[in-house]
Amino acid sequence: MTTAREWIELLGLEPHVEGGYFRRTFQADHRARVRTPAGERYTLTSIHYLLTSWSPIGHWHLNRSDILHFHHHGDPITYHLLLPDGTAETAVLGQDPARGQHLTLAVPGGVWKASHLTSGDHGLISEAVAPGFDFADMTLGRPADLVARFPGHEELIHRYCRSSEPV
Repeated sequence: MTTAREWIELLGLEPHVEGGYFRRTFQADHRARVRTPAGERYTLTSIHYLLTSWSPIGHWHLNRSDILHFHHHGDPITYHLLLPDGTAETAVLGQDPARGQHLTLAVPGGVWKASHLTSGDHGLISEAVAPGFDFADMTLGRPADLVARFPGHEELIHRYCRSSEPV
């Protein structure tokens, strides 16, 4: 079985600001860009994203765009979602639908999300983002802001929130 370190080398992954490792795999250069309130964006982008035993958390963040997540290899990844109406949901992305795992997970823009490697060496996914991802469209969660916005979810927020800005 391919290990996390091997995936990082084979796919040319780099550390991601939210945690884990990534590399952009596609951007729709062949299509006209779309206008969004934040500026022009590709119609679609995609990445490989890897959580590892030493970087197991994708910290709380909010994207403006819709994202489809596809599980490819390794151990399950648990996603925690904070919805605009104040409720929370959990979904597990993995290879075993008989155990309630999803091969694909859709997360609409405007939903806060955090993820973590449930166990094991790694979980490898891809993400397709429409309109295409731009770092200007992503907000990293701050504990005080999220707790004020989502009362009743303090423990979950603090568990997956960065305590400081990434270096």
